[in-house]
Amino acid sequence: MRPAKAVAPRPVVRPVPVDDNAAGTPCPSCGTPNPPDRRFCRRCATPLTPGTAAPALPWWRRIWPLRRRARAGSGRTTRFLVILTVVLALCAGGFLLLPAGRNLIEDTRDKLGRSKPVTPVRVEASAEVPGQPAGNATDGLSNRYWGAPGPGASITLTFAEPFRLVAVIVTNGASTSPEDYAREGRALRIDLEVTASNGRKSVERLTLTDKPGPQTFATGISDATTVRLTLDDPAGLDGDRHLALAELEFFQRS
Repeated sequence: MRPAKAVAPRPVVRPVPVDDNAAGTPCPSCGTPNPPDRRFCRRCATPLTPGTAAPALPWWRRIWPLRRRARAGSGRTTRFLVILTVVLALCAGGFLLLPAGRNLIEDTRDKLGRSKPVTPVRVEASAEVPGQPAGNATDGLSNRYWGAPGPGASITLTFAEPFRLVAVIVTNGASTSPEDYAREGRALRIDLEVTASNGRKSVERLTLTDKPGPQTFATGISDATTVRLTLDDPAGLDGDRHLALAELEFFQRS
């Protein structure tokens, strides 16, 4: 049988007598009086003169690159210039992006909201063929049309009050009937010019397919008061034919 491994005896700590009647600073933890020259409590070793904790920095001083604490006023000018630059950049960005943001909001409202038709109070054409006046383009009937002698002719529609023009429906040709549609020429491109109440003009190009029936175009133009459509890119215009435009419909946000 092998002998056991020797184990060193544990040291015996002798308690040091504490004179509770000694005069001095009482310990903040156990209340034991301590001599003035002691830094730690002679009973529980609690620090008698703890260091003063540094005050917490404000949140704007803890954000990079301002998280370092300034010493003796160093870096204050740099911090001020950085903050001023950020504020000016935000103001400039907001100013530049304001029109785009407004347009985005209006377009979202157009898609989420409902629309209703709006009727012009006056219709005028730069040219028209006999028996096919410009008023036929807004009479609600697709078997009557406005006849224009050729490309470049325009029709101008005036509305009673400014409104948000969200869509335009164009019924091209002489009729929605396939047999009557090809009877006259058609404009496959229409230049749309919208004049707002403040005189600002917005121009869009509408490209039509050469087929009968209504064709819808989303616009999204605010404060529209006058709309002018100019016919271009004719198709089927040969012989004694002329350009035909059966119906125009305008819609505003309800």
